[in-house]
Amino acid sequence: MGKKSKNEKKVKGAVKTAAKMEKKVTKRSKREEEDLEALIAEFQTLDAKKTQVVETSCPPPSPRLNSSLSAHPDKDELILFGGEFFNGKKTYLYNDLFFYNIKKNTWVKSDIPNPPPRRCAHQAVVVPQGGGQLWVFGGEFASPDGEQFYHYKDLWVLHLATHTWELIKAPGAPTGRSGHRMVLSKRQLLVFGGFHESARDFIYYNDVYSFSLDSFTWSRLAPSGSAPSPRSACQMTSTPDGSGVIIYGGYSKVRAKKDVDKGTIHSDMFLLKREGKEDQEKWSWSRISPSGSKPPPRSGFSLAVGLGGRAVLFGGVCDEEEEETLEGDFYNDLYLYDINKNRWFPAQLKGGKSEKKKRRRGKKGGAEGAGPDEGAGPDEGEGSSAQGPVEVVKEIVTEDGTVMTIKEVIPGTRMEEASEEEEEDDDDVDEEGATAALVEPCSRSSAMATVKYGKLYLYGGMFEVGDRQFTLNDLYCLDMHKMEQWEVLVNMDPKTQEWLDESGSEEEDEEEEEDEDEEDEEDHPPVQPPESLSEYQTRTEQYWLDLAWTNMGPEAKDNKVHKVALAMAKVFYEDQQ
Repeated sequence: MGKKSKNEKKVKGAVKTAAKMEKKVTKRSKREEEDLEALIAEFQTLDAKKTQVVETSCPPPSPRLNSSLSAHPDKDELILFGGEFFNGKKTYLYNDLFFYNIKKNTWVKSDIPNPPPRRCAHQAVVVPQGGGQLWVFGGEFASPDGEQFYHYKDLWVLHLATHTWELIKAPGAPTGRSGHRMVLSKRQLLVFGGFHESARDFIYYNDVYSFSLDSFTWSRLAPSGSAPSPRSACQMTSTPDGSGVIIYGGYSKVRAKKDVDKGTIHSDMFLLKREGKEDQEKWSWSRISPSGSKPPPRSGFSLAVGLGGRAVLFGGVCDEEEEETLEGDFYNDLYLYDINKNRWFPAQLKGGKSEKKKRRRGKKGGAEGAGPDEGAGPDEGEGSSAQGPVEVVKEIVTEDGTVMTIKEVIPGTRMEEASEEEEEDDDDVDEEGATAALVEPCSRSSAMATVKYGKLYLYGGMFEVGDRQFTLNDLYCLDMHKMEQWEVLVNMDPKTQEWLDESGSEEEDEEEEEDEDEEDEEDHPPVQPPESLSEYQTRTEQYWLDLAWTNMGPEAKDNKVHKVALAMAKVFYEDQQ
């Protein structure tokens, strides 16, 4: 056999390193996940009490992040599932399901038996078959203090015609993860990237899996070419002809040295292309260089795909450090990406001059400044002399020790003219212009977005002022054909949101938790003082085993069920002390 090339050795070395890291993360997080499995099982016990479908008219869903918003394939409805909310002290996870009627501007909460466990940062894809289906994969569950995480690797389908949830059990699924991306490409669900995190370790992925909607089987793809670096929270868009998918941006971090995590905001783009017949498919990665004006680097942006191969990107956040404080910009700008032409360009609403606001993080009062220079149109400055492309690399350190590396390739521009234009824009702002400002969503990150009938719907998200986080539940709509102005469907005043900071009393938290858990505790065998934990577990072993079997199903492994039962008994015992 011939000698292996240096590139082949590097690739194999990287694969071995990734495998070791994944094994390390899995081992260290095993105990954490067992504890969280007990908590998840408790919640599933409550869900098991649902025996029939109950639909109730309701106000808009509560504020939340990292849920999924999908357009119903057959009806004038949007579907909202799951998510999380943090009030300054406690993290709440959801698995509730809402339907928004577009024509009536009304919400309905649908309680369906045997739903997926509570989660956030999952992915949901609508498939127009069998009366419509909503496929949900992965996501995470967090402990109330937000310090521990359980990453799901389960696949669920909601049958929209019958309003039933079904857990799909198929071997070969991706490992547990959140922050991944999933899209429909022909008759396959394609899953890319994501991350898995425990209290001490984390790992980011760049693998690709395919789930066949015909055979209900998973397969891990092995594309040729240079793949994107591991990342989460990227854009993943199917090409209009179904020949592949496009990856843009995302976020990742690595452990640079002890207690210092180095993060990177990505702004590169890749094409994953499919070739050959269905039974002999071959996939390949290639880097692509779009024309036009790309969005400035950011994370937490929202993206949805409309008709005609046009994707729309909204908002996001880019952090930086100034004078030993964490600061940064939350955006509310819009960028369009033409998949067919491989071209980015900023979206300008026709109804008036866009303010392109940026909300400043880290300064109380939410000071706002002018929009980014990259907002200039892609055709500006044509025919004039231009400088060559410049790669800008900036490192910043956040309050938690994370070192952020922001990389951006800036195309040739006439910076002096851009500065002059910005100054002219500032001079043009007067009282009359201020009153004519467009109604638009405030700057934010992590909003949920989807497109239905050529209209972009934007729900929720978050922004920060000082040390406080504001989580939203407003709803906006923008006609992508007219591109005139935003329409407010659900309004929200962020100032009305309660925030519990560290100065709050522990007694208030304990009283709140006791009120929430009071009904559940009455259903479990009480602790009989002065019995120890081991004595309580022995006396009530069969009860907790039965409860664990009920929640985990008959196919669960005995040792796994036994561990969960012991953990559930421990959690309840400690709550009673």
